[in-house]
Amino acid sequence: MATPIVRRNDSQPSNSNAPTKTNSLPLVTRRLAAWTAEITLVAASGLIPFGLGAYANSRSDLNRVPLNPILVVTERAIAQPLALPVSYGIPNVAWPTNYLWMLALIAPVTLSWWQLYLLAKTGSTLPKRWFGVRVVNDQGKAPGLGAAIAREGVGRLSVPVSIAYILWRYSFAFPNLGLFTFLAVLMVLGESVALSSRQGRRALHDWLAGTEAIDAKGQNRRSALVKTGEPEAQAASENSLAPMSATDTKLPTLWRRMRQNSNLALFAVTLASMSAVLAALIGTQVYIQKQQTQRETSQINSQKFLELVKQLSPNSGTSLEERQSAVLAMGGLNDIQSMQFLADLLVNETNPVLLDSIQQALTTVGIPAIPELKNKNQFLANELQSAAPQERESWQKRLQLNQQTINKILNVYSGKINGLDLTRTTLSQTSTNGSPLFNLVLEKIDLSGLKLKAADLNQASFKGSRFRSMGEDGRWDTFDDAIADLTQVQMKQANLTDANLSRVLLTGSDLSRATLNRANLESARLIGANLSSAQLVGADLRNAVLENASLTGADLGDAKLNEANLYAARLGRVIAIGTQLSFANLTKTDWQGADLSGAYLDRANLSNANLRASRLTGAVLRSAQLENADLRNADLSFADLRGANVAGADFKDTIIAPSKQDPADQFVETPDTGTVSAVVKGVDFSQAKNLDAKQLAYICTQGGIHPRCP
Repeated sequence: MATPIVRRNDSQPSNSNAPTKTNSLPLVTRRLAAWTAEITLVAASGLIPFGLGAYANSRSDLNRVPLNPILVVTERAIAQPLALPVSYGIPNVAWPTNYLWMLALIAPVTLSWWQLYLLAKTGSTLPKRWFGVRVVNDQGKAPGLGAAIAREGVGRLSVPVSIAYILWRYSFAFPNLGLFTFLAVLMVLGESVALSSRQGRRALHDWLAGTEAIDAKGQNRRSALVKTGEPEAQAASENSLAPMSATDTKLPTLWRRMRQNSNLALFAVTLASMSAVLAALIGTQVYIQKQQTQRETSQINSQKFLELVKQLSPNSGTSLEERQSAVLAMGGLNDIQSMQFLADLLVNETNPVLLDSIQQALTTVGIPAIPELKNKNQFLANELQSAAPQERESWQKRLQLNQQTINKILNVYSGKINGLDLTRTTLSQTSTNGSPLFNLVLEKIDLSGLKLKAADLNQASFKGSRFRSMGEDGRWDTFDDAIADLTQVQMKQANLTDANLSRVLLTGSDLSRATLNRANLESARLIGANLSSAQLVGADLRNAVLENASLTGADLGDAKLNEANLYAARLGRVIAIGTQLSFANLTKTDWQGADLSGAYLDRANLSNANLRASRLTGAVLRSAQLENADLRNADLSFADLRGANVAGADFKDTIIAPSKQDPADQFVETPDTGTVSAVVKGVDFSQAKNLDAKQLAYICTQGGIHPRCP
């Protein structure tokens, strides 16, 4: 009896091989979806901890520590190519922020390498498995680590992003970061989709790595059919490998292509070799000629130098005019030994006529003479401090001559001093026995990029000068801006009226009693700076960092401090009439006895601030954070508190009810707050402290909120 033969209907696939809804999409679509998921995972691993770190940094109740040096270096490395403004100095952040931002730096790198490892060993990452995509080499196997790096790191990202960067950097779009991001995404998508969507073509990253993205489910079904002995599947499998020999499949992709185009490859190698040999010969000849010229020039200058030294010898018998000519000629040599000799001669010479010639010669040398003058300056300043009383006048005169020479060079060569180092140089007024004072006057000149760290510039005048300028790209706020370093500088009583100090580093500097009226200090770093009794009328301090700075007794009238960071700053007895402090961080600041009449403090953070006995008449405090603020004996009459958070604020003896304005105070223009009843309308005083019966009566009648209100 014949056994019946049962055949499976091909039109009814088994459940194991049934395509899912995702895998029914075109391969190009699934490849793009898998790549998008990979990028999203990497981005999320960095953005989530970064966002948490930013939130922690905004909290006022967390201790602040310097930013981790690794993060500082990373920030600068990213800012430079993207034309972002570099945050000079090491800012203070909340202590959890350091750990979270380090995680935001490490997590994406770790996840990227893990995905590369999976791709190299299995041909798929987790997103590629979800979408049924697998990457294989010409042998149908996993590509390996080298090919994976070439595919993802070089072909998919480096090449298209580099092209986008070049187009952006040298076009009208620079330095718009949004346009660069759009252009980079467009290039990456174009490289991934444009070629691979065409029949028989591979994208650049697959071509470089010798790989191909295939349908993983389809490959698994073909492999299963081959194992079960289906003849069509075996033939298809054999035909797919037939055009390539076993030897060819073992060769790297680039070498295999060179073998296929041997004539072109030989020509390219020959041309490259000839070019390299020719460049080496020309370079060697130029180097030899340059060295020979330098040796000859050095020998001639040495001979001239020795002759000039003989003429300047006290026993040479030369006239004063001849010695003057010799000094000026030595300034023209412009070599290190002549500079050292002139700097020494400036210290030891006593003839006034010859001293003028020496200063003129050093000024002719210019910026290269500054290092020698700086060394002599520090030596003379130390000697002046330790000299006996009868010798101080002599040392002071020598120091003043040195200071005058430096001053002349800076005036003559202003704008060309970017990177010039005058660290710890003494350029302040020094006076003994009523002798003439030296005045450093560098007004209305370009001092961009000048390094004056810990220099002594007391009573100097920089009126109208700028300490920051655009770099070669001709644009502000980019990585090549020339910005002066004034860290820990001594500038007591200095005149900086109308000076441009935007983004300048002034951490720990002493600017007490300095005049900074209308100065541009936008985004400047003044952490721990001393601005006591300084004049800052109309100054621009937007986004400036003044953490732990001292502004006691300073005049901030009409100054702009919008979004500035004054965490724990000392502002006792400050005059801040009409000052703009909107969105400023004023956490833990001390304003005791300050005058903030008519100041704009809307949405400012005044948590834990000390406002005891301060005058806030007519101040705008809309939506301000006043949690746990000390408002004892403060005058809040006519202040606008709508939307403010006053939980935990101490209102003992605080004046909140409006009183008749004193005619003597009519110069204080109170802001328009609408009707008087709107000053505290809707403000929740439920958790405020030490409210008396009179204050509660006013709050309740004017629309405030409190449990004791009827």
